[in-house]
Parts: sequence; C-alpha cells; structure tokens
Amino acid sequence: MSELESHITVQKRAYYAPPWADVSIIGVAGSSGSGKSTLSQAIIKKLNLPWVVILSMDSYYKSLTPEQSKLAFANEYDFDSPEAIDFDVLVDTLRDLKAGKRADIPVYSFSKHQRLDHTTSIYSPHVLILEGIFALYDPRVLELLDMGIYCEADGDTCLSRRIIRDVRDRGRDVEGCIKQWFMFVKPNFEKYVEPQRKVADLIVPRGIENRVALEMMVQFIERKLFEKSVHHREALSQLELAASKEPLSKRVIVMDDTPQLGLMNTILHDIDTPAEDFIFYFDRLAGLIVEQALNNVQFKSQKIVTPAGREYQGLVPKGEVSAVIVLRGGSAFEPALRKTIPDCRTGRLLIQSDFKTGEPELHYLRLPEDIATHESVLLLDTQMASGGAALMAVQVLADHGVALERVVLATYSAGRLGLHRLMTVFPEITVVVCNILEDQEPRWVEKKYFRC
Repeated sequence: MSELESHITVQKRAYYAPPWADVSIIGVAGSSGSGKSTLSQAIIKKLNLPWVVILSMDSYYKSLTPEQSKLAFANEYDFDSPEAIDFDVLVDTLRDLKAGKRADIPVYSFSKHQRLDHTTSIYSPHVLILEGIFALYDPRVLELLDMGIYCEADGDTCLSRRIIRDVRDRGRDVEGCIKQWFMFVKPNFEKYVEPQRKVADLIVPRGIENRVALEMMVQFIERKLFEKSVHHREALSQLELAASKEPLSKRVIVMDDTPQLGLMNTILHDIDTPAEDFIFYFDRLAGLIVEQALNNVQFKSQKIVTPAGREYQGLVPKGEVSAVIVLRGGSAFEPALRKTIPDCRTGRLLIQSDFKTGEPELHYLRLPEDIATHESVLLLDTQMASGGAALMAVQVLADHGVALERVVLATYSAGRLGLHRLMTVFPEITVVVCNILEDQEPRWVEKKYFRC
C-alpha cells in the first residue's frame, strides 16, 4: 500500500465538518404582504451575525415563455400559484447548502419577468432563513427544515403592503396590483397558502409587532448556533486526540536548516531586531518558502529554442497557479509572491478565532470564480498553531471544487500537533513549512511585520 493510500485510510476515520456543513434552515411562509420579509430582516438585525442569511423564494420564479411574459405584463399571469415556482432548483439549492457546498442563487427580474444571466452565491451560512409564500408547501422542502414559521396578518393590511411594495420595487401600477390581488392572490391564498398553517411549528400574528414571537425565534437560532459551536469544538478536540497518535506525514516538507536559513531565523526571532530589518528578512525568507512551495505544483515538459538557436527540453506549469491568502497573516507573503509569480491571481480568506471559545470562524471569503480549474493552489499563512484555521481554509477550497492534491499550504511556522491534525483529515495536500514547533505559540509574526 502506498503512503498516500495509507493516509487516505486514516482520513476515513478522521472527518472534519465545519459549522456550515449541516446548516439549520428555518422556513417563513404566509400570505403576500403578511410581513415575512420584514420579520426575517428583524431576526437578522437582532442577531447581527454574518452567518445567518435570508434566501427569498422570489429568486426561484420560473422564466416565462413569450406568451406567459405577455400575460405577466398585462397583470394576467398567476405568480401566486405553486406552478410558478421552480421547486426542483430550490430543493437542489437547499440540499447543496445542507451538505456545506456553495450554492448559486438565480436572480429574477420582476420588471423583465425573466431570470437574469448572472447568479449570486451563498456559502457557509450556519443558519438559513427561507422566506416565501410557499416556504412550507413542498414536502421535500419540509424534510430539510429545522423549524417552520407561518406569518399571519389582516387581509386589508396584506393588500396595502403588497401595493406599496409592487409599485415601489417591481415597476407595477396600483390598478394592476388590485387586479392581480382579486384574480390570483386571494383565491390562491385560500387554496395553497393558508393550509401551510397546519404544518407550521410557530404561528406569528402581527409580524414584527409580535415581540414575544420574535424573541422566541431569536432564542431558537441562538440555541442552534450554540449547539453547532459546541459540536465543532468537540470535533476539533477529537481530531487532536486522533492526530497525536499518528506519525507526521511525508507530505509535510520542512525546509533544510541551512546556515542562511539559520541566520534569517535568528534575526526574525531576536526581540531587538528593528522593524525595517524584520520586514526585509521575512520577505527574503518568504520568497524561499514560496519557491519551495512551487517545487510541489504540477509541471509538464516543453521544448524551447534558446537564444543560441539550440533546443532545450524544459518544464512549464501544467496549468494556472493561484494563491489564497489567509488574512491577515498571509498578507505578509504577498510581496514575495508578487516577486515570484507577478501575474498570480489571488483570493482572500478571513478566519478568526472567537475570543471566548477559541473556535475558528469564517468571516470573509473571496476566491477566483474558476479556482476549481486551477492546476495548483497555494494557501499562504504566516503561522499555524492548533490547525483549526488551516482545517477550515482547506475545507473552503474543497467546497469550491479544488482537488485536495492540488493544494499546497505554505507557512513560516507550524505546531506539530496542528500539522498532525491537518494531515489526518486532509492527507492529500502538501505542506511546506520553515519551522516546526513542539508547542503552540501566539501569532507574533504578523504583529511585527505590520507593526500593529
């Protein structure tokens, strides 16, 4: 059995699930104008967390044929029937999010009555609020929900809210709104929407005016987030126990301790080193680390002609090499990266540890759209201690379609236990490290490099 195969056997035992791997989904249904959107936004505002997001079912209206579009512009197309919603695409989206994958959300234009060519992406929510008149209608959606909410409001209130919204946001006139209300909205409410009341876990009259119901929903979400946090921390602890029993993978490449490397390490570790010297020598050392990382990307043979007219059999990158910077420490690698690969495309990840629990949290993400097609992806960070942030960063790349064997993590220093933990879960990746530490240490490199 090869080394990689043996590590893959370990990987089956050691599984890492980020907090968004089993997103909690809350469905909010109710009549048009009942206050679903306002209630959902009030929940988001009260929680004030980046990983609680709203998904509107308005995005899943089907594209219309020319005949249907003509009816829509005449306010004679039924948008309030379940047939108008593309439930198949919606269910696929929810299943992808439940699995921790990135989901592309369609964009529907009510002024054009068509889906637009571009999409928006949702990735890594811990809690998703699905809001729409049919949020509790489809049995496949109900199976994926953790909680169902039904909003109630007086019919006249719903009509007035719908008129204001459609005139302001959807380019319709008052006459057309009233025509649609009595032709489609009211009959479909009685036929399709109101029956969802029976499957709801919580019925909310008066929308955001109902402070008790709002507080109940917020508490439910906070409890879900707390449970996810506890489970995530326990999983990381279990990984630590499993990893401590494994030998260090041979795919961890430690740079040779040459006299030059020893000199630069001495200067960097000296507390009396001036900031200018620290930056100069770290840039030099970072360049060596990046070059060592590039020795592990994919190459192919290519024949060229030299200036002397002779043929030379050389190597070129097999495909595009990109880099993902783990903020903020990884930014210290950028000068060296630009000198080594001037046209390298880069992405950004911001992963910070909760100051109370120490749990890593994904706060920001920006990756090249086609990163899954890149031949090699460098993951750059100055230090790795427990390995929690590195685990999350590699998982993000995997969720975006990057093959693990194409990932090369380059770092200045890493704790031995963190390396064990990372390689136990992701044995296919390659790690290039300058210094391996027996214990964890604070993130001091970025503080000295950025002088803050």
